[in-house]
Amino acid sequence: MDIFDLKATQRKETGKGHARTLRRQGLIPAVLYGPKTESIPLTISSRDLRDIYKESGSEHMVLNLTIENGGTKKKTVMIKELQTLPATSQYLHVDFYEISLDQAIVVKVPVKVVGTAEGVERGGIMQMVRHELEISCLPTEVPARIEVDISKLDIGDSLHMDEIEVGEKVTLLYDTNFTVVTIVAPTVEEEPEEELLEEGEEIEGEEAEGEEAEKAKDKPAET
Repeated sequence: MDIFDLKATQRKETGKGHARTLRRQGLIPAVLYGPKTESIPLTISSRDLRDIYKESGSEHMVLNLTIENGGTKKKTVMIKELQTLPATSQYLHVDFYEISLDQAIVVKVPVKVVGTAEGVERGGIMQMVRHELEISCLPTEVPARIEVDISKLDIGDSLHMDEIEVGEKVTLLYDTNFTVVTIVAPTVEEEPEEELLEEGEEIEGEEAEGEEAEKAKDKPAET
């Protein structure tokens, strides 16, 4: 995994009003913290962060964060949380977490399905039970995604945690052997049963009307 450079400026002002002012200037309020780092309020460029995301293709990229404000501090960090505006995907706030490149971290990575299941080709339906998996590895070994091959799954088959290969440098974390993907049979809607009793009642009614009509024919007309 590549390590990306990002510049930040330590800020003194906080609050919602100051944050809105920064965003109008194309900047993002941020904060840095870690097990051995006190919380430091920061400001970064929205454009710089967006470019890094496009280049890395991962939510778990490692950053060389250079903090400038009088002096210069350099920190190795990862993004712990990125808040965005749902309607526009505008960056609102970033939490950076200081890490050590030689110590394993625990993160969740998305699952990507590869191939077309045999059961799906036969009319079955694929159901994703888990969209993310928790792993442990060094920061530079975090995969962008975990690919699972479902091409051999038939209707009624499932893929479980212990069947997923993640490589020697990554450890898949789980206490229970959860199902990740399953292929289920298609649901068939049953046709509603005919209401025989009501139909029978209608037939009886029609027969009664027929009998009355026959009697009317045989009865002499009144003068």
